[in-house]
Amino acid sequence: MKILLVGDIVGRPGRELVRKGLRALVEHHGVDFAIANAENAAAGFGLTRDIGESLLESGVDVMTSGNHIWDKKEVLEYIGHEHRLLRPANYPAGAPGRGSCVRETGDGRAVGVINVMGRVFMTPIDDPFAVVRREIDAIRHRTHVIIVDFHAEATSEKAAMGWHLDGTVTAVIGTHTHVQTADERVLPNGTAYLTDVGMTGPHDSIIGMDREASLARFLTGMPSKFEPATGNPRLNAVLIDADDRTGKAAGIRRISVSDAELTALAAGAPAGAPLRVTIDT
Repeated sequence: MKILLVGDIVGRPGRELVRKGLRALVEHHGVDFAIANAENAAAGFGLTRDIGESLLESGVDVMTSGNHIWDKKEVLEYIGHEHRLLRPANYPAGAPGRGSCVRETGDGRAVGVINVMGRVFMTPIDDPFAVVRREIDAIRHRTHVIIVDFHAEATSEKAAMGWHLDGTVTAVIGTHTHVQTADERVLPNGTAYLTDVGMTGPHDSIIGMDREASLARFLTGMPSKFEPATGNPRLNAVLIDADDRTGKAAGIRRISVSDAELTALAAGAPAGAPLRVTIDT
């Protein structure tokens, strides 16, 4: 089974990349199940119902999120009934929505997805290391294939989660920092790991935001209104090969695709044809 996890979708540029090319990318790599972090999809901050529905219509099977999921207040009602949209499971009791789900691929194989959030340099919510174990126990009887989106700032905390869950889940993939790291590997007991999958959005930016406003905050210390940038849109993702009988990962690859490359692929590049993208094996 091949599972694609798309890095944090930022604003309209990120949404357009998904709309334009996700289905073509899925076909090209023979992907069975697609996950995307959508917490920044609405103008860089939060998610709305309309945007969530458009991402699902574009081929996303499950949407994960993080600390920005509450930035658009209308999500409070949407997340309550859309079970394909997750929020970090370690938010305290009473937060709307859920932190895990089990969905099926097109041919009926079950995939579990769990979303948790770190606490280092982040909002100090419940312990992700304990909560993720409870979420795993709750869905283990339904599937061996479990993907964890760990939305966290600190590299050390993400690495700790990878080792914490090695041999327990199929993959631990980091999100939140918007910069794709180069440390993908399959850990000794069969869990695929990557510190951060990166960002789907404008890469001529400061983690997706307009450079001038972001620089002004660093240079002056004064508040600035952040807006998504537009230049050099790229789709960052990670491709995980999983054995659906055991839940172990057989491989992991980083993917970084430009807007032009996605356009060409969507225009009819045949499945399996060479694609000029950054793919590290």
